[in-house]
Amino acid sequence: MKFLRATACAAFLGAAGLVASLSPLAAQDLAPNARRATLSVSGEGLASAVPDMATLTSGVVSEGKTAREALDANSAAVATMIEAIKAAGVEPRDISTSGFSVQPQYAPQKKEGDPLRIASYQVNNAVTVRLRDLGKLGDLLDQLVTNGANQISGIAFDIADPAKLEDTARAEAVKEARHQAEIIAQAAGVRLVRVVSIASDAGPRPMPRMMMAARAEKMDSVPVEAGETQVRAGVTVVYEIEPL
Repeated sequence: MKFLRATACAAFLGAAGLVASLSPLAAQDLAPNARRATLSVSGEGLASAVPDMATLTSGVVSEGKTAREALDANSAAVATMIEAIKAAGVEPRDISTSGFSVQPQYAPQKKEGDPLRIASYQVNNAVTVRLRDLGKLGDLLDQLVTNGANQISGIAFDIADPAKLEDTARAEAVKEARHQAEIIAQAAGVRLVRVVSIASDAGPRPMPRMMMAARAEKMDSVPVEAGETQVRAGVTVVYEIEPL
C-alpha cells in the first residue's frame, strides 16, 4: 500500500515537473508577435487633358406692362432660342430648363413713404445646354445672341469620359506616396517591409485650368478658350517598417 502511494506521488510530482518545464515554452508560443513600427505617407496625383464638352446656361429676360404681355414675349423669344440650339446640333436630351420666374418691377418712389407701385413685369426663362462638340461652341454662342438670348452664363468645360484620367491620377498618387516613403525610410535608417493599408480620398476632383495655348474657334464666331481640365487624386499609405 505504501509502495502504491509512493508511486502515485512520484507520478504526480513528475507530471507537475513536466508542466512546470513546459509552461515557459507554452507562454512563449501563445504570446503575440511583437508588432513592427509603421510609417504613414500621403501622395497626390495629377492628370490633365483638353476638355471635349461644355455646359452653359442661356436665357431670355423680357418685360411688359402686364405679366401676360411679358410672358408672351418671353415664350416666343425662348422658343426661337431653343430652335437655334437644336439647329446647332445639340440633342434634345442635352437641353433642359433650369430657371423660370415672373417678377413685378416697381416704379421709383417720389418721396419716402409713398406706396409701392408696379410699373411692369419681368419674366426670366433660362435653359442649360450641354454641348458635346467643342468645335461648335463659338458658333452656338453667336447663334444664341442672334436668336434672342440676352443672358449667357456659367460656361464650364469638362471631359465626357473622365474614367481614364481619374485612373491615371490615382496611379500617380500611389507612386508619389511610395516615393515619399522611400525617401523618409532611407533618411531614418529603416526599410519598408510591406503595405499595411491604403486609403483613397473621397474621389478624384476635376480642376479646370486655363492655358494660353488653348484652342480658339474661328474668328467669324465668338472666340472661345477651352483650356485644360486637371484631375487631382490623393491616397494615404501605411507601410510596415523595420531597422536596416
